[in-house]
Amino acid sequence: MIDVRIQSSGFDPRESLKDFIQSKVNKLERFYDNIQKVEVSLKLKPDPVENKEAAIRIHVPGTELFANKSCESFEESVDVVLEALTKQLIKYKEKLAVK
Repeated sequence: MIDVRIQSSGFDPRESLKDFIQSKVNKLERFYDNIQKVEVSLKLKPDPVENKEAAIRIHVPGTELFANKSCESFEESVDVVLEALTKQLIKYKEKLAVK
């Protein structure tokens, strides 16, 4: 199981949201199995529509991968960010394989 640290700004996330994030992040191990830790930052923004921002930083040996996105729900934001990070992980792994 990946070490996931969740920080929130201005609110306390529901336990169900934390479980959702942990479950989604654990699926990253399918793409790269040497993830050291994952930092998730959740923020409420003043934008009336897309006001829920998720920023995720993945620590892997030698570098960090990062993405963030604001959507109407934290679940949607996390999904979009993890999709982008999955692509970054795959590219990173391919780059390592070439060396």
